[in-house]
Amino acid sequence: MIHATLHQLKVFEATARHGSFTRAAEELFLTQPTVSMQVKQLTKAIGLPLFEQVGKRLFLTDAGRELFSTCQEIFGKLEQLEMSIADLKGMKQGRLRLAVITTAKYFLPRLLGPFCQKYPGVDISLTVTNHERVIERLGNNQDDLYVMSQLPENLDIVAHPFLDNPLVVIGPKTHPLAKEKNISLKRLAEETFIMREPGSGTRRAFQKLLDDHDLSVRVRLELGSNEAIKQAIAGGLGLAVLSSHTIAHDGSMGELMAFDVEGFPIPRKWYVVHLSGKQLSVVASTFLDYLQVAAAQMEETGVIPTLV
Repeated sequence: MIHATLHQLKVFEATARHGSFTRAAEELFLTQPTVSMQVKQLTKAIGLPLFEQVGKRLFLTDAGRELFSTCQEIFGKLEQLEMSIADLKGMKQGRLRLAVITTAKYFLPRLLGPFCQKYPGVDISLTVTNHERVIERLGNNQDDLYVMSQLPENLDIVAHPFLDNPLVVIGPKTHPLAKEKNISLKRLAEETFIMREPGSGTRRAFQKLLDDHDLSVRVRLELGSNEAIKQAIAGGLGLAVLSSHTIAHDGSMGELMAFDVEGFPIPRKWYVVHLSGKQLSVVASTFLDYLQVAAAQMEETGVIPTLV
C-alpha cells in the first residue's frame, strides 16, 4: 500500500499542473523548499521518480502521469462529495468550471449574473478561448460544462441546445448595400470579406452556403478575434459574417448593422456540452437546468429571469 497524505497529493498535483515548484508554491502559499520536500517524500512513498527536470522545466515521468491522473480523480470526487453534502443541507455551494468559445462572452455573463445572485456560495471559473482550445479542454475533461456552437465530431458527447445563434452579414451603415433589401448572394459575392481563422465554425457555415451556390468571395483579411473584425469593418476593409450576438449588446451597433441578404440569417444553435457518461456535480446540474430556462426566457422577452 502506498502511504501518502492528501496534502502531499495536493502539492504534487499543483506542481505537475504548473511544471514548476515555484508556481506551485505561489498557488498554495507555501515556500518552495516545502513544496520540494513534500514532492520528495511522495516520490519515496511511490518508489519511482515522478518528475524529470530539463533546464528549469519539470516533466512528468510515466509514474508521474499515472499519479497526476489519479489525483485529479480523487480531488474531483472529494469536490463532488462536498457539493452533495451541501445540497443535502439545502445549500448550493461549490465550484463550477465553464469553458466557452469567445463569441459566448457577449451573452453568457448576462446569464451568469442571476445564477450567482441566487447561489452566492458557488464560485465560477470561466475560461474564454477559441474553438480548438475549448474542444481540447473538453477532450481532457478539464471543466464541468462547455458552451459552443460547432459540435466536435470525434468525441462522444451530450449536447443540450439552449439558445439561437444566427449568423448575419455585418457591414458599415454607410455601405452602398446597407439600405438594400433581399440582396442576392451573387451580388454579395462581389464584395470583399474579412474572415475568421480557418477552422472557425462561423467561417465553415458561410463557406458551406457559398459552396451550395457555387460562389466564392475575395478574402482581404483573416482575423481570430470578433473585436478585431468589427474594427476592420468599421475601417472600411470589408464585410463579415458573424454571430448576431457580437453586435447585439455593445456600442458597435452605432456604426455597424446586419444586412438583408438572401440565405441569411444562417440558423445555428448554442449548445452546453459535456462528455458522455460524465457524472455532473450538483452545481453543474443546477446550472444546466437554469441555463435552459433562462435562455428560453431571454429569447422570448429579451429579459433574463430573476431567480428567487
